[in-house]
Amino acid sequence: MIYLDNAATTMTDPEVVRAMLPYFTENFGNPSSVYGMGNDVRHAISIAKEQVARLINARPNEIYFTSGGTESDNWALMGAVLGVKHRPHVITTQIEHHAILNTCKALEKMGCEVTYLPVMRDGLVDPDKLRKAIKPETDIVSIMMANNEIGTIEPIAELAQIAHESGVIFHTDAVQCVGNMPVDVNELNVDMLSASAHKFGGPKGVGFLYIRNGIDIRSYIYGGAQQNGRRAGTENVPGIIGLGAAAEIAGRNIDMRSKHIETLRDMLLNEIKDRVPGTTLNGSRKYRLPNNINVSFSGVDAQTLLVRLDMQGVCVSTGAACAAGAAEPSHVLKAINLNTDKRNGAIRISLSDKNTMGEIDKVADIIAQQVDMIRGMTW
Repeated sequence: MIYLDNAATTMTDPEVVRAMLPYFTENFGNPSSVYGMGNDVRHAISIAKEQVARLINARPNEIYFTSGGTESDNWALMGAVLGVKHRPHVITTQIEHHAILNTCKALEKMGCEVTYLPVMRDGLVDPDKLRKAIKPETDIVSIMMANNEIGTIEPIAELAQIAHESGVIFHTDAVQCVGNMPVDVNELNVDMLSASAHKFGGPKGVGFLYIRNGIDIRSYIYGGAQQNGRRAGTENVPGIIGLGAAAEIAGRNIDMRSKHIETLRDMLLNEIKDRVPGTTLNGSRKYRLPNNINVSFSGVDAQTLLVRLDMQGVCVSTGAACAAGAAEPSHVLKAINLNTDKRNGAIRISLSDKNTMGEIDKVADIIAQQVDMIRGMTW
């Protein structure tokens, strides 16, 4: 099997698994307990906070552990608008992950106004469109750092600056970026940032929300006083330890790893374009995640291609894993104005540093063969 769907999930690093195992067995204490075992676990959580904070150049007390990127996104939006005395206003984009879009739909039902910014053909947000959309009552702007389908990286620092000029909180969903490329919350100038462990070698079911000190948002889950009273519930200790370990591993030579994956990406993209006529790259060529390829094949049904690639031992996807099986076409591909043929023929390939040069050549061969066979049946 050649696994090329790392945007959906990554393999949990064996070092991460080893770090987690003791917290299922001998170190199983509740971190809220006052006796020794609880203190030990609480200290381990503190170390994990430091590991995560180092990865994004934050302070440990700005890291709040969650169940993953979806909860972090929900919390950022809900926490910013609930309890405000005016009619809330949120600005986001048409190409966000459903964790943002569906939260915005829920907020609209609660009386919130939401502005969905369009994007350009390459998936980039026009900063002037954001500037014009901000109102005196705007509470939060949420724009993803990089799109999970087409891989376009947004000009987050510039967009955050525009929001701050009007005193508006800025949040970014950085689930596809953290651990896979350098991320510095101070350079980005963001107030909140969401991330998920399983996108960079950590376990599923755990993530974090970075909340810059001084940003006042409401709690999203109520109960006990865990995490400074901001996020109730007994902590997922093994998951948090795994997240911390994954962050520590991801931070090692992240620039070098990112460039290596980018080299593999460009090799595979060039091979595919050379061998398959009628191939179109979707998303920005210049401002792109190092591991992302999203291409359309004219005259090809992507679902058919996926099945045929799977039979050849190649794992790719048509887009967001959470939307797999959905009848609706990709909202991202619609937003960048792809025609029906290109939307129907789009696949996403997402690499990791575990992929090899040999796999790149083999995958290009297999894709070319299968596309030719499908076209032969339909043209």
